[in-house]
Parts: sequence; structure tokens; C-alpha cells
Amino acid sequence: MTSWTLAREAFDSPDATGLRRDYYADVASSYWQRPATDREIDEGLAGDGVELLTPPTGTFVVGRYGGEAASCGGVLLLDDGRAELTRVFVRPAFRGRKGAGMLMELLEDEARTLGARRMVLNTRLDLLAARALYVRHGYAEIPAYCTGPYMQIWYGKELRGGCLTGPGRSQPHPRPQAA
Repeated sequence: MTSWTLAREAFDSPDATGLRRDYYADVASSYWQRPATDREIDEGLAGDGVELLTPPTGTFVVGRYGGEAASCGGVLLLDDGRAELTRVFVRPAFRGRKGAGMLMELLEDEARTLGARRMVLNTRLDLLAARALYVRHGYAEIPAYCTGPYMQIWYGKELRGGCLTGPGRSQPHPRPQAA
């Protein structure tokens, strides 16, 4: 049986960096309707604020499927009760294996750990699979809470209940998934 393991990880670890590069390449290539170049990826990641995805302002999570880095996502605390979901990505070879749902659950848990009661996010209209994932997990359209390039639609969700695994957790959490 192959399984998912999801855990907090430094945004600049080799696996997290590779996933962040693949995330940017995926969304930029979709937008430009051509493959993004390495230079464009480097420029897109430069100064993107990822350093805020560390406690106490945020967290970054890496998911592994059968030990291989396969997904990532971040949570950024915006204010006392609100966190932003960001950089949610599953590598194409690992899609359809229930990892995105597990990633969403853990990221919401991480937001609760940071003290958030509401999660918000922004995305583009053309990212239909991402939008469908958010809606499946209870997110609904909200008014814009920020502006910027590539922000075309905003979603929000009240985070109910307590942390699934408790504050201060630092151990990986296996999430079994049949192969």
C-alpha cells in the first residue's frame, strides 16, 4: 500500500523548492499558454514573500506519496482571525490519488494552530481544477480582500472545530491511501 505523508517543512528545503518551482511553472505556463522558462520561474519566485510562511506568520507543508515529494501548500496569517491559503499544488503525476484533499485538511488544521478562524484565498478564473477543489472543500466566493496581478476570484471559509492533531505538532502525519 502506498500512502501520503504530509508534514511541515522549510520552504527552502530541496523538496519544497522543487515543488514551488513546479507550482510556478504550472500556473505560469497555463496563463501564458506555453511552457515557462527557467528564467521566468526564477523571476516569479524572487521576492514572492514565501519567507512569511514560517511561524509565527505562517507555515509551509510538503506532501509525499510513497516517499516522493508530490504536493505542497502554505498558510499565511493575515490578521488575528484570518489566514490565507497559498501555493496549493499537487504534481500532475500524483493527481487523482486523494492527496489534494488531505493537503487541504492539514492546511486548515495549520491555520487553526496559528489562531485563524477563517481561511481566504485568491486565484485565477482559468484555474478550474483548483477552483473545483476549493468549492468541494467548502469554500465560497467572497468579495475581494486584496488586489494584484493574477487575482480574479476570491474564496473564503469559516474554520470550525479545533485542531485535528493539536498545537505544536512537528511530526509527520501519515495519511494512508491505497495504491
